[in-house]
Amino acid sequence: MLKPFFTLLILITMGMSQWAFAEQDFVRIKAQARLADATYIDSTASLSLADYLRQGGDALVHQAVMPNSQVSYFVSEKDGIQTIAIRGTSNIENVILDLDLALQLDPQLNIVLHQGFAKAARAVLEDVKPYLNSEYKIRTTGHSLGGAIAVILAMYLEQDSAYQLAQVISFGQPKVTNVSGAAMFDDLPLIRVVTPLDIVPLVPPLSPMQIQEMDIYWHMGEEVILMGNQEYAQTNGLKSMLRATKFTSALPNEENLLAHQMSTYNHLIDKLLLSAKEVPYKMQINLFGFSFD
Repeated sequence: MLKPFFTLLILITMGMSQWAFAEQDFVRIKAQARLADATYIDSTASLSLADYLRQGGDALVHQAVMPNSQVSYFVSEKDGIQTIAIRGTSNIENVILDLDLALQLDPQLNIVLHQGFAKAARAVLEDVKPYLNSEYKIRTTGHSLGGAIAVILAMYLEQDSAYQLAQVISFGQPKVTNVSGAAMFDDLPLIRVVTPLDIVPLVPPLSPMQIQEMDIYWHMGEEVILMGNQEYAQTNGLKSMLRATKFTSALPNEENLLAHQMSTYNHLIDKLLLSAKEVPYKMQINLFGFSFD
């Protein structure tokens, strides 16, 4: 009986916190988008990953593919900062990882996590440790599945005093934990970049059992919505979560798939580098007599 009450209290508190946002630094967001996009470069590309990174002033430190999940990532260095960039869904093994939806307790973080993403993050963490410089600040980034792994990896790094976590920027990232887990890591320096029609940030979807137990998947961090026309909006907490209700009766279509592509994110960010105007995000949603616009 007490669990639903306390979870509801967390929801209300998190919903009340979404008032003021800082102006976004799209130069930094673009730099991380470029690295997230670089994770898709393969051995058949005319320009190698090392050469591509070098064009932006980054040096490739390490690159690896996890043997079981086939999750790929690399570490780069620039100006005393190391970035860990993780590739998004690209093959059937990654799809299976996406579908492992069970929320289970992580004893190290003491929160429940999406098991597919958490398993992949732990594998990356163990593999990457020998290549991390304790004197450097660390950023993590990724697109889609890669963004989810980047967030959980950042949680592990934040808890380890040996590392200096500076920031996490994800693109089209699905949810990784529940309400109480998000609340415990509400100080994680996370910016989630999304597009209005990208439905991946809205999954895993709500289930009747989760609603009954008030144990629903929940996003953390600041959500930056690329609206197009050189405009962007910002949300977090309850308002960010309620964006999912717009897609409850709709099946994914070609427009949704296009909205999720990293090329779409890069195009919209490039436009915002020229001129960026923040606008309010209007959901036109009313719930129990309350408007969430």
